[in-house]
Formats: sequence, structure tokens, C-alpha cells
Amino acid sequence: MVDLSEAVTQRAQPGIIAGWRGPEQPAFTSAELESTVDRVRETAFIVVDPVTGQHGIAHDGELVGDESPGAWPVVAVLPAMYPEWLGDRSFNEVHGTRFPYVTGAMANGIATTRLVIEMARTGCLGFFGAAGLQRDVVASAIEELQIALGHTDLPWGCNLIHSPQEPALEEAVADLYIERGVRRVSAAAYMSLTPAIVRYAYSGIHVDADGAVQRPNGVFAKISRPEVARHFVHPAPSSMLDALVANGKLTADEAALAASLPVAEDITIESDSGGHTDNRPLAPLFATIQAVRDEAVAQHGYPRPIRLGAAGGIGTPQAAAAAFALGASYVLTGTINEACVESGLSDEGKQMLAAADLADIAMAPAADMFELGVELQVLKRGTMFAPRAKKLYALYTTYPSLDAIPASERVELEKILGTSVQECWKNTEAFWNDRDPAQVIEAERNPRHKMALVFRSYLGLSSRWSIEGASDRRLDYQIWCGPAMGAFNAWTSGTFLADPANREAAQVARNLLEGAAVITRAQQCRTYGVPIPSSAFDYRPRRLHTAADL
Repeated sequence: MVDLSEAVTQRAQPGIIAGWRGPEQPAFTSAELESTVDRVRETAFIVVDPVTGQHGIAHDGELVGDESPGAWPVVAVLPAMYPEWLGDRSFNEVHGTRFPYVTGAMANGIATTRLVIEMARTGCLGFFGAAGLQRDVVASAIEELQIALGHTDLPWGCNLIHSPQEPALEEAVADLYIERGVRRVSAAAYMSLTPAIVRYAYSGIHVDADGAVQRPNGVFAKISRPEVARHFVHPAPSSMLDALVANGKLTADEAALAASLPVAEDITIESDSGGHTDNRPLAPLFATIQAVRDEAVAQHGYPRPIRLGAAGGIGTPQAAAAAFALGASYVLTGTINEACVESGLSDEGKQMLAAADLADIAMAPAADMFELGVELQVLKRGTMFAPRAKKLYALYTTYPSLDAIPASERVELEKILGTSVQECWKNTEAFWNDRDPAQVIEAERNPRHKMALVFRSYLGLSSRWSIEGASDRRLDYQIWCGPAMGAFNAWTSGTFLADPANREAAQVARNLLEGAAVITRAQQCRTYGVPIPSSAFDYRPRRLHTAADL
């Protein structure tokens, strides 16, 4: 123990701002620092050993004069920090959340109403996975969410996916959201603006009695390209607004206000992720889109902020802390929630995800944009979906019709489809006659479109099989998965979260945020010269029973 009464170099130390006295000794050794750095909710005093010059951390106690007897020299004071404060405070204020944390809208209802409800009750924001579902199914989900959460004012939202092959469905879902008062949508897979997303974004905007513009609907635009970001951070084109007014979809007053407001005030920057992805690294992508956002804000002088969130690869506290350090207003998680008990994926699918490593992923054609050659990222380990889906796309780009496919190729094709081409078309025809008969009419006219519908049927059913747990089609499971899953499995190895049965989405969210706060504090201390050991950056999952634990 240092005898401070005999230390003579306090005032000689550069940067001394005060002295500190307290009931416990400061932490200086690696073991002491590791055990004290996670006290993020307490004020931390960065002190200096006046004999060795080493920096350490002290808690409790009080600041005194730097020449007070027995006082440790202080070079910095770090106020208490909470996981709630990691992002942009306006995110919590605008959306009514406690934490800057969002769960993504995994399609086909994999992001279930149960998941959304649990996130809302935890103080986070969840989006229901409406993409791929029929309008009446989405309507039922909205009713369930409104019954469970409507009286509480807890936040929630639904997915609105760009559907170039089914624009009528996109319009119908947007209409439904406006009619039912769904106040937040996650706009996904957009390459440009459509009347559906523009109408939703600006419906109901008005000037209140105080002269402030109120916009009841919030768009979270999930994007991975700067050219797409530009569509959402600028006002919608006047030609599109005029057309919506002419069609009775917007009022003249709404269009007039829309001309000075961005389409979206929350931009989710999606890096290397599961599902639709461009496999971009987060850091350069975030910086590029941040510049696009800043340019638009400067150009239009918006009175309200446009927030940037980070998605893709968020599966560990380190990833979350890094995203917030980049300037993210919030983080969005996806694949790791698919492996949680609340997700709509089958138990067998969750077990497969729990066994995934960092590289157990592959790209494969997407069902909704098959003809465009758009791909999504899926689980590779334990399934043959990716190579089989790529085989279908190779056939589509090689031959003009199903009849033109050679017999040798046809044998392999029918093994993938699990039935004859004729039977597959029969089932596909029945599906589209019920969903959108115009597709069948086009297929009868255009053999290439018929081929695309047949191949898309496999791509669509493969996701259903993984949700239903169809054991006879296990090798065909399409499970959307990004590298975050492998990182999450490595992080949770040996802890209670290693077991899929324990992977509650709320536990995952709380641990990621708590860990991000600890890692952020560790980095803060290191920047002030404290020799933080590397082990202090390895926050391990622990049971956090209630939101109050944070």
C-alpha cells in the first residue's frame, strides 16, 4: 500500500485535476481492474499512483483538493453510464423505448408476434416478420399485437418489403398498415422508392396547434447501398407525390408537408447479414452512408434528426459496442433472434443454427427476386439448400423453358423439387391461382416465367420446411443466417445461452447491451492511460432476470 502522506510528486504529475479519497483502495493490478471495470453505473475516478505513475480506477469516495492529505491524484472522472445511453437519446424519446435496441423483421413470421411483444415489454423495439405472408395473416398478427400492447403504448412495428414481382401485395400491405394504425415499418429490400412506401411514410402528417409538424408513421429504411440511402434521406420526388394526390392516396396538405421531409428518419445500415445482403463491412459502409445523410440534412435543413442504426454481424457485445462507437443511434439484431425460443423457426432449425460456426454460411438465390439474380445469405452447414438453389438459377439462365431442359438435367431437377416437373407446376399453378391469377396467365403466355414460378416454388417452400420442421426435407431447409450466428455461438459457449432452450430474446438483448456498456467503459478507461487487460473486454453472458437488472 502506498503511503500517500510521503508521496511528494502529486502536483508534479501532469494533468492532475483533483484528489480522491474513498473507503476502498483503487484498482491497479490486472485482476483488480478486470473485476472493477464492469461497475459502469458508478462514477469512475482515474487516479495515479504518485510513486509508480501507473493509472488506476477508484469508485465511491469523493473528490478533494489535490494537496489534501491521503488523497490520490485524479486525472479524469467518468460519470455513471447505462446501457440505455449507448445510442442516440432521441431514438428512445421518439419511439418510446428504454434501450437503443431493435429486433429485425425476419420474413414468413419467423419474427413472431411473441418476439415483438417480448421486446416491447423489455424496453426494446421489435418488428413482426410480415414479408411472404398473405394480407389476412398479417392482419391477424396486427390485431394480436394491438390487443397485447395497444393499451400500454409500448412500441412495435411490422415489415414492409419491396415486392417487384407482386406490387399489388406490397400496396395491399401498406394500405393495411395505414388502415390499422401500424406506426412503424421496417422497409426492406428496396432498390428505389415505390408509391406504397411513400404513401405510408407521409400519410397523416399534419401541423399541430403549436405549429410543429407531426408525422404519425415512422419508416425504418434497411439499406446497404449509398445510392438507395439517397432515396430515403431526401423528400420523395414531387412527381410521385403529385401522382399520389391525383389518385387520392395523399391529401394536398400531406404532399405539401412531405416536400420538406425525408422519407425515413431512421436508416438501418445493414452490413454482412442473414437474408438479403450485399455482404458489406459495417465500418466503411456506415461512414459512407453517414456522409450521404449529412449531405441531405445540410441541403434541406431538416428540423428533426435522421438517425442511423447498425445491423449485420451484431452477435456479440464487442460488435454492439463497435457499432455504437461508429455513431449508431441503435443496433438491430437478426439471425441471433432466429435462434431464440420466441422465433418461428422450428426447433430442429434452431439446433442447426446453434451448431453454426463463423464460416458456415453461403449465398443463394432469393425467392422474391429470383429473376433479378438477387441473392441472400443462408446457413450452409447441415443443409443442401444453397447449392440446389444455385443449380435452379443456373438452369433458369441457361434454358428458355422447362421443356428445353435436357433429360439428364431434368432428372437432377426433379430430385431437387422432390416431384416431377409436371406435378410441381400443378401445385404452383394452384398456389398462384389463389394468390395472384395474373401470374398464371403470364406463365401460360411466357414459358420463361413459368419456369421461374416453378423454381421459385422450391425456394419459397424451403423456408416453410425449416419453419415447420419437415424432417423429410431437412436437407432443403432455407435458414437465413449471417456471420453473427457463429460469433454468437462462440461467445455463448460454456454459458447458459449455449443451450437453445435458454435463448430468450430478452436475455440476449440485455446481455449484448450490458456487455457493450462494459466494453465501452473499458475502452474509455484505456484511453485515459489505465492498463486495462484484454480479459476485461470479454464480457460473458449472465442471467439478467428482469429489465430492472440493467
